[in-house]
Amino acid sequence: MPPRRFSRFSFCAAEIDDDGRLVLAEREPFRFRAFADNRQHLVREGETLFALAGRYLAPLPRASGLWWVIADFQPDPVHDPTLSLELGRVLFIPSVRVITEEILAEARRRETAT
Repeated sequence: MPPRRFSRFSFCAAEIDDDGRLVLAEREPFRFRAFADNRQHLVREGETLFALAGRYLAPLPRASGLWWVIADFQPDPVHDPTLSLELGRVLFIPSVRVITEEILAEARRRETAT
C-alpha cells in the first residue's frame, strides 16, 4: 500500500533488507529555507506541533497531521515531537504555498524516493 497523500513517508526510498523484506530508508527532511511568506510563531505554554499545524495549515486536508512539516522546517529541527516545545522558542511556519509548491511537490517526492 503506498503512503497516504501528504505523508512524510512518501519522501522515503524503499530498500530490500538482508531478509528480502521491503523497508523504508531514512527520509531526508526539507529543512528551513527563507521564503518571503514564512511566518514566525512564539511558543506559548501547552502548544504542540499538532495544534500549530492544525491552526496554520487549516486549508490543507488533515492539517494537524502535517506537524512533521513544521518540525522539519526549523533551522534547528525538532527531533522528538513528543517532547514539550520550549516556551518562548520562535518556530518558523512555512506558508500553505511553500508546503504545496516546494515541500510536498511531486518532483521532490520523485527525486527523494529514488
